[in-house]
Amino acid sequence: MVSFKLKSRQWIVDEHDNIIIGEGRCQILENIEKTGSINKTAKLMKMSYKGVWGKIKATEEHLRAKVVTTDRKNGTHLTEAGKELLRKYQAMKEICLKEEDKIFRRIFGEQP
Repeated sequence: MVSFKLKSRQWIVDEHDNIIIGEGRCQILENIEKTGSINKTAKLMKMSYKGVWGKIKATEEHLRAKVVTTDRKNGTHLTEAGKELLRKYQAMKEICLKEEDKIFRRIFGEQP
């Protein structure tokens, strides 16, 4: 028998299915926290600065809250709302993966 596993992704969307946060935006926020820079985040993720900034702005518009703050002197950092969004998404993702794994094993059994 072939061994297989479940892979899934979660997105949080608004009532119109506009993405608020998913794995990509989670990585953007994590990288901003690590690097303190949208430009460095874009390079790390092999995205354009405009692409990263556009995703941040879209999330902020849908949430009606700032998730990053930029300052030429201090760089770019997550706001409290941005930190909370990231923390909640990461917690939700962890719980979802554990529960999905339980469901998968219940239906398909242990895989070799």
